[in-house]
Amino acid sequence: MKGFAHWVRFACCTLPLGLAACGGGSKEPITLSVPVAASLPRTVSAAASAPAAIDPQTKVSAASPFTNGCDRENIGGTLFINAEVEPFLAIHPADPQRRVGVWQQDRWSNGSSRGVMSATSFDGGQTWTRRPIPFSRCGGGTAANGGDFGRVSNPWVAYGANGVVHAVGLASSGAIFQNGSDNAIVASRSLDDGLTWSNPIALIRDGKGFFNDKDAIIADPENPDLVYAVWDRLVAGDNGGPTYFARSIDSGASWEPAKPIHDPGPRSQTISNVTVVTRSGALVVMFVQIDYDLGNRARVAVVRSFDKGTSWTAPVFIADLLSVGTRDPNTNQPVRDQSIIPMVSAAPNGAVYVVWQDSRFDGGARDAIVISRSLDDGANWTPPARVSTAAGVAAFDPAVHVRADGAIGVTYYDFRSDGAAATLLTDAWLARSSDGGRSWTESRIAEPFAISPSHRAPPLAISLATTRAWPAMAPRSCRSSARPTMPTPPTARISSMKSRHRPPAGRAATCAPTAGRRNAGLRPR
Repeated sequence: MKGFAHWVRFACCTLPLGLAACGGGSKEPITLSVPVAASLPRTVSAAASAPAAIDPQTKVSAASPFTNGCDRENIGGTLFINAEVEPFLAIHPADPQRRVGVWQQDRWSNGSSRGVMSATSFDGGQTWTRRPIPFSRCGGGTAANGGDFGRVSNPWVAYGANGVVHAVGLASSGAIFQNGSDNAIVASRSLDDGLTWSNPIALIRDGKGFFNDKDAIIADPENPDLVYAVWDRLVAGDNGGPTYFARSIDSGASWEPAKPIHDPGPRSQTISNVTVVTRSGALVVMFVQIDYDLGNRARVAVVRSFDKGTSWTAPVFIADLLSVGTRDPNTNQPVRDQSIIPMVSAAPNGAVYVVWQDSRFDGGARDAIVISRSLDDGANWTPPARVSTAAGVAAFDPAVHVRADGAIGVTYYDFRSDGAAATLLTDAWLARSSDGGRSWTESRIAEPFAISPSHRAPPLAISLATTRAWPAMAPRSCRSSARPTMPTPPTARISSMKSRHRPPAGRAATCAPTAGRRNAGLRPR
């Protein structure tokens, strides 16, 4: 997330044909190799939780505007009308009253949604105007305008310093890796804060031999003509998936051809690629590398570019990712989380921070939230240090942002308010550090909410709330769309009321690796 006020993303990662992919509803994730690591010495001390005023929430979404059959395809699955997942928010770097959010609208149980909606606010999030983005047929996509796809997933949005809004998504038709299937990473831009959107441009488009997944986009904070998109491109049959990169040099009006920037080789893949731009102007792409021939070993890593994406360094590995995923403490059922989706933020002082779920501080029993920092454009990293404070409960879905004054904010969820009831009460927390991550204070973001134990969960509501506890952060966004050029705005947060074990889970739930089985023929997205 962007600090704590830019966006909340829930990702669901699955492994069709042995490949890890995000964005959909598969049921049988693989098990990552998770050696039990001895607890590292804490370099971050946790302070007691501090009470905080909880502001009212404002609803951003509305009833689905899509009509029955608008996708014009039938590949199975259950459609959850009004299920709204994977929300993401960008705030204008010079005018914090201007905000644009995106989310998946009407999630399918077997992956992706009928369309991507955007919402625009000119009053700091108090009122919103909603528009579909033409990434799919239901959203207005056609063969003529480049959006002729049955489904779409993985929405991402970013503001450029020039006020141009950039959106990207994964559009597809048909079941992945199957005859007749079609998938693309598509980008669109808006010159009026999301009230209208350009025709989609396919940054890459493939048939059954490849599947493009888990995209992210950012505009260069120093030169808004430069826009960068990254994703992983899964290869059918060989369990491989390199990181791909595309660049625009005219603020998203056109795009250069996509290219691989890191290929871990056969039976290894990347996932969760995200770009940040450091104070020096370097591009740092953070990702998770999974090596299947090494017992499904997962590592958090970066590659770097010092010439705006023309050439790239070899990977720098930050640490092993030792997540065991989140489970209901009463039933032991898996909760869809972002166990293989770290978050990254570039700080104004030149530091880069990465947060993720990790079980190393609890003997491999449950995940906590950990953080690592680089002070040299990603060349060297500190050992993972613990951020979350509650003992005996899992923490999940972290996001990180750094304010202009250097203060770090990390948001996450845990179950410390849960009891024996079937509701699975979930807390959202904001941890703050003003000393570079050495110590933390913590406050509750909102009242505990219940995650439904039913597979037939009610529609998800997207809401926005301001929080006085962290007036400089933006909701659940780990990467800033642009470096701040003015005092930090009041915080705005997009929250998604997640449903426990719900079929239409969205992108911030990375299929918690729970069963040692791989999916075959399932549609992940």
